[in-house]
Amino acid sequence: MSDVYLAHSANRFNRVDYLREHLKDVAALAQEFASVFGASAEANVVGLLHDIGKYGSLFQKRLENPRQEKGIDHWSAGAWIALMKFKQQGIAAALAIQGHHVGLQQLDNDTLRTLNLGELQKNHPLELRISEADWEELLTRFHDDSLQLPEPQEIHTSLLENHDLNVAAMLDIRMLFSALVDADFLATEAHFQPAVTGERCFRKRGLALNAERDWNILSLFLDDLSAKSDASLVVKRLRADLLQACIVEASRPPGLFTLTAPTGTGKTLSMLAFALKHALVHGLRRIVVVVPYLSIIEQTVSAYRTVFQFAQDGSNTEHYILEHHSLAGTKQVGEDSRGRDDDMEDESRRMRRLLAENWDAPIVVTTNVQFLESLFANRSAACRKLHRLARSVILFDEVQTFSVDKAIPTLAALSRLVERYDSTVVLSTATQPAFRHLHLAVQKSCKAGWQPKEIVSAELRLFERAKRTTVEWSNHPISWSDLADRLAQERQLLCIVNLKRHALTVYRELKKKSLEGLFHMSTDMCPAHRTEVLKKINMRLNEDKSCRLISTQCVEAGVDIDFPTVFRALGPFDAIAQAAGRCNRKGNFGLRTVHVFLPDDEAYPQDGAYSRAAQVTRMFLNELENSDVDIHSPGMFHEYYCRLYDLLDMESQNRPLKDALNLRDFTKVADLYRIIDSDTINVLVPYDHQTFQKLRNEALASGITRHWIAKARPYTIGMFRPKPDHPLWLYLEAVPLKSRKPSGDWFVYFEARHYSSETGLVVPSELSDCLIA
Repeated sequence: MSDVYLAHSANRFNRVDYLREHLKDVAALAQEFASVFGASAEANVVGLLHDIGKYGSLFQKRLENPRQEKGIDHWSAGAWIALMKFKQQGIAAALAIQGHHVGLQQLDNDTLRTLNLGELQKNHPLELRISEADWEELLTRFHDDSLQLPEPQEIHTSLLENHDLNVAAMLDIRMLFSALVDADFLATEAHFQPAVTGERCFRKRGLALNAERDWNILSLFLDDLSAKSDASLVVKRLRADLLQACIVEASRPPGLFTLTAPTGTGKTLSMLAFALKHALVHGLRRIVVVVPYLSIIEQTVSAYRTVFQFAQDGSNTEHYILEHHSLAGTKQVGEDSRGRDDDMEDESRRMRRLLAENWDAPIVVTTNVQFLESLFANRSAACRKLHRLARSVILFDEVQTFSVDKAIPTLAALSRLVERYDSTVVLSTATQPAFRHLHLAVQKSCKAGWQPKEIVSAELRLFERAKRTTVEWSNHPISWSDLADRLAQERQLLCIVNLKRHALTVYRELKKKSLEGLFHMSTDMCPAHRTEVLKKINMRLNEDKSCRLISTQCVEAGVDIDFPTVFRALGPFDAIAQAAGRCNRKGNFGLRTVHVFLPDDEAYPQDGAYSRAAQVTRMFLNELENSDVDIHSPGMFHEYYCRLYDLLDMESQNRPLKDALNLRDFTKVADLYRIIDSDTINVLVPYDHQTFQKLRNEALASGITRHWIAKARPYTIGMFRPKPDHPLWLYLEAVPLKSRKPSGDWFVYFEARHYSSETGLVVPSELSDCLIA
């Protein structure tokens, strides 16, 4: 046995990292992670082989003299050996090993043939040098280091059974890849962040889900919440019935579920009750809550932490309930890929960041963007958390927001998590999409297709009993000025329109009338601004003062406001129902009216699916009597979605993504599967002048840090990235990283005149095309 082969350079204590120990550590961790889904032997192989190329003399010279020896490929060797030793059983392992430095590539024979070390030595696509072209020599050194591969017959891969099912096959490879890269990150981190003795030190594991304790805490909390509620007796009974349905159905075996319930019936905590009871009954490992908007994340996390603030083991709820999204402050900006910190941080923040990297927490709350894009990613940072999803309860809220053009692959990936990885997936909303209509299309990508079980029995008649509004439909176009005259007659109202420019127009029309208690809301107002406005609105409503809110769709999901009257511009059927959920929410106003109007300036966001959805609503109005168009009918929603899917021809949606999936091209799929299709940037806006100046000066002086992102998040809005010659760049200041290079994603909008305390960022018309509609 020889100890001369090293995996990494010395750490700060001048301790070396022997390759033998690194491979053993990675293999052991990967095996542990993959054992949850029955792939421990396959994961052991990828762990042992991922860095076997480092046994090459060229790589060892690089560690001795890193400035002289550069551009060395040490990963292709392990991938090629996996193919040579395990043949077809080694394909998934080969792709995972190749991908741990360059990202997952493509599952096809031509790509696999490019891993041939002899050919790579002659012509490397990345113009790198192979550490050692003789793979048998590498195996000799590997064996001399007292390491041994399992026999081929010991390896089983699910890939061969699902090769023709593109989404399922690719997800299986990503899960194996996830186990490898997480193990590799952790083992490398243990070397570069050693104990005070200089020895490798693995980070402390995240807390385990204590489902029994949490279930008891939640039960007591819900009893107390019900006793203190000021909702009507009808709403209280609805909430109690929904909760009881979730508790009863939680005993069902893990699988696909839908939770369809009216707004205001307590879905957030009832879903959590289902998840905890389900995890308790079936021994599941964690709960992952996925929501579409940051505002809903903040509310959900706040609600959960209120529930668990008295955790009996004294654990920090920030570590027990992990908030993870692009602006959560958990991502280390400019961090070395192997986990070394570039600035000081307090221990709590550091622990939260480390847990977020691989979702090593019992309860994770994240966004559609973070969760779904990771399911289709190809890079190690995005994929390393995926293995944590096995044997988990995954709750999706407001699922009507799923991207229509990605619905089929999305459902196929979620179905595969249930089919292969023993997870439970719950899709919750008041306006449940008819995804079952897509079952046969989903089956082409995942054998199980899409056949969920509904948690709420039709016998409960929740929607019929929850009817707190009636809808008045109008097909006659109305001008903004006439609409303003109509709105001015109401003391308290919410008016929702389809575009930001429409909201500004109506607001300005009403402003001319000098009305008291007039407010505006859109995502051109930063979160801190919107939060302040919502506080004022709720205060005026609670005090029964006049209050009129003109808003875009940003209030239709996850915003707890309760107006006696709502006006909604004609739009998608589900959006109208969501708007109605802001009317008479607590049931204290009897039966109230939602007025649906048709603007004479009828226009919709650029997303074609939105306008097509509005078109289906128009079909209903043209075909039926207005009284028959019922937003409280689950059956009508099923009909609406079926018509929409047929109109959109769902299987023809997003042809480039479909082609990339059929090619099993991980890189192209990752590029094309974007929840937000257009390239966007984060822009710090001058809402609070003092805070704005402090944040701007700090960023420009020191560069972005995770602390700065956490502080800047409430004062930031999203914009489409302007083209290079766009005049908006005259008002944007790039925020640098600590290295002084521009971050590329963060900017400061320094023209204070363009930010209104009433309506947020209002730019000159020639700049407005960069604002998200």
